[in-house]
Amino acid sequence: MQGDKTYWFPAKRYGWGWGFPTTWQGLLVLFGYIALMGCGTVWLKAEHAQGWFLAYAFALTAVLLFVCWFKGEPASWRWGDRD
Repeated sequence: MQGDKTYWFPAKRYGWGWGFPTTWQGLLVLFGYIALMGCGTVWLKAEHAQGWFLAYAFALTAVLLFVCWFKGEPASWRWGDRD
């Protein structure tokens, strides 16, 4: 079973990118992203630190995309099932 690779994030059926996670590791990453984004919203009050919040959100999103890229199915444009 060395060749069997479990993807945390499956490819979307239509379009480019990844769908909802199918493993507990993927769910943990997604819920961690949502929780950290929520904490950042409270911690970096939007009316006082817009620039810092945008940098924080960009960094978190970059980390999420990095994890999806390495732990998800290879990304490519998909047109759905060709039945």
